[in-house]
Amino acid sequence: MKVAITGGGNVYALNLAKYLASIGVEHFGIGRSAKTRPFWQVDHVYPYTVAHIVTQQHEYLEILDREKPAVIVNFAAQGEGAASFGENAHYYYQTNTVALSQFTEALRRRDYVRRFVQIGSSEVYGSVFSPTKEGDAYNPSSPYGISKAAFDKHLEIMHKVHGFPANVVRPANAYCPGQQLHRIIPKAIICGLKGEKFQLHGGGISRKCYIHADDLSRGIVTVIDKGELGQVYNCSSPEPISMRGLTERIADALGMEFDDLASVAPERLGQDSMYWPDATKLRGLGWRPVVSLDQGLRDMVRWVKKYPELLTADTTFRLRP
Repeated sequence: MKVAITGGGNVYALNLAKYLASIGVEHFGIGRSAKTRPFWQVDHVYPYTVAHIVTQQHEYLEILDREKPAVIVNFAAQGEGAASFGENAHYYYQTNTVALSQFTEALRRRDYVRRFVQIGSSEVYGSVFSPTKEGDAYNPSSPYGISKAAFDKHLEIMHKVHGFPANVVRPANAYCPGQQLHRIIPKAIICGLKGEKFQLHGGGISRKCYIHADDLSRGIVTVIDKGELGQVYNCSSPEPISMRGLTERIADALGMEFDDLASVAPERLGQDSMYWPDATKLRGLGWRPVVSLDQGLRDMVRWVKKYPELLTADTTFRLRP
């Protein structure tokens, strides 16, 4: 089996590449991201080509036709829900819906593709009050969430009408070394190590599930090996944690008191009160998360300390169309 990882410079794509290498699966990546040291967390030879799925899709398809992978795992996406409002909204639809629908239409005419695994988002469910199953109604609350839900639905129809061999994996909030610095875990760690106050939006009352990328990678491979084509699989920790609770755990990993690390800031635009994807279906295939949150946070602290240049890096979000 050969696996192509599209959006292959994404931090979670890199983690998947590491996992595939560890179990002896041939793989390669294509993505828009160039290699930079603190964020390029791979420790093996990873064949990788820089190309943009929106503007260089022809190059994408040329590479795939040459390599003929049986499996394609797609991480390519325009991310970050809060930034998807207003004048930037069209970038999210352009990548997450239009370009990917064009891409998969081309792929369904390639008979070497046996499985296409789309990495979706739990934000398609919107804000919830109880665990959400894969068949629950979509209720996204940002253009980002809408764009992801639209493509998930497109894949569902492609499977029903054309037999396109698709799966969707919807992760909880994932994290690991190499993560973008505007995300809560690395940003809070950097603030703590610099002696600055981390701004905890809305006092940290929103609740989310978190999963280490090692567990996400194992979940993706479980779907490749055992998943039923046409099905969606949530990949998540069992219980959500409040953003205050998460920040308290980060403070523990840093050896600090919560009040020394964080202060309250206004809530973010479009912030949902809770994401809680139910991973019972994936557990039924034999998958279980094994990396505890405390273990994962210690891993993140070690990463930031290993690359001191991160302490002076820009931690604000920057849209990359």
